[in-house]
Amino acid sequence: MSLVEPRSLRWRLVMHITTAQIVMLVVIFVGMFATIGFLWYFGYINHGVNDRTTPEVVRNAIQRGPDGKLFISPTQELVQLRSQIPNLWFLVRDANGQQLTEGRVPLEVMSAVSALDVITYADLIQNFEKDALPLAIVHWEETPAGRVKIMSGAQGHVTIAQILESSQGLLTVMAILIAITAVATFLVTPFVVRRALKGLDHAAEETKKIDIHRSGTRLSASGVPLEILPFVNAVNEALTRLDKGYTGHRRFLTDAAHELRTPIAILTTRLSGLPPGPLKVRLLEDAARLTALTGQLLDLQRLEQQMVTFTAVDLVDLAERVVIDLAPLAFGAGYEMRFEPEGDKILVSGDETSIERALTNLVQNAINYGGRQGTISVRVSAAGWLEVCDEGKGVPEAEREQIFEAFHRLRHDGRGVGLGLDLVQKIMRLHGGRAEVRPGPGACFRLTFPLTPPARPLP
Repeated sequence: MSLVEPRSLRWRLVMHITTAQIVMLVVIFVGMFATIGFLWYFGYINHGVNDRTTPEVVRNAIQRGPDGKLFISPTQELVQLRSQIPNLWFLVRDANGQQLTEGRVPLEVMSAVSALDVITYADLIQNFEKDALPLAIVHWEETPAGRVKIMSGAQGHVTIAQILESSQGLLTVMAILIAITAVATFLVTPFVVRRALKGLDHAAEETKKIDIHRSGTRLSASGVPLEILPFVNAVNEALTRLDKGYTGHRRFLTDAAHELRTPIAILTTRLSGLPPGPLKVRLLEDAARLTALTGQLLDLQRLEQQMVTFTAVDLVDLAERVVIDLAPLAFGAGYEMRFEPEGDKILVSGDETSIERALTNLVQNAINYGGRQGTISVRVSAAGWLEVCDEGKGVPEAEREQIFEAFHRLRHDGRGVGLGLDLVQKIMRLHGGRAEVRPGPGACFRLTFPLTPPARPLP
């Protein structure tokens, strides 16, 4: 992010407001300066005369000779001034009383010449008319010949250079005011913008609550600027449509799973009556996968609706039932089954149906992907964990985290849709535990339950 093109809306507003303030002040001051200069130059102010013209030109022309006497050097500015003012006059006196004049000093101010030693600055014979100019002015000036006092007429048309020079004070004040305003605006505007966008910040915080498992979440329009309100309303309308679509999707999956259970059960019963052989084993495996898939869909629906009740569950008894139920399928696929409990009864707090589904999924995965040889081991530890291990190719280390994500599959062989391990992880999180892949020669999955039962089911 740069200060020129910041990505933050706040800083864009701050920079634009600050820039607008500076530009506005510059335009105002430049406009004032240009207006005053225009009016002065064309005679609407002070008759277009600068009473400092003659003293400034004469000041640069005063020289002192080797004998210490004052004389006038015909500078280019003085020559030009003489041509512009036919009746040009001035009188110069230094601190020692030396005096020189040029032109005819008006009789009205002759009486003031003798008093120059006691006059520092003066405007002589100025009437009370609006914009009236004095007949003569008196100033101390620093010259190449030293400090002298100059009496001259208030004559000479103002020049652009003189307008600029006389405006140095105004320009300085303008620069200071612009700097102060820019700094103040830059410091204050962020607070103003933050307050103005407080409603938008609140809406942004609410977006963090949007989740597929939290239907009905909407962004608050309270305090949102009118320019942003259409966007917030559009997001809320989109969330409404998504909720309706997701609700319909879940209802369809649940209804389909319920409808499929009966024909799958009938199919399994009929397949069991077939003569023994490899084809029967394959068909029974396919039927078992269909049964598992419908069970997974129903379990996902049950978990999402939090239709679970925690009771004391005996992991040994539960694991033994799963091994007995799936042993024929494992034997038919070419495996041996081993059940290794560390005690007669190991109790945890949980939902028995969900835990049985999680363990069943792991055993069926071992049957499907264990290489159709070796032993499938089911272990129950007194430390509160279940473990299912096979002697197949195992799970690559790089896939041990992603394998629990929904629809993630190591092999695209048509044997599943990638919901089994995702359901297992959901069940374990519901119980405050975790599912993980353990290192081993084959695939080894462990379900770890907390020793202290959770106070309530986790969402």
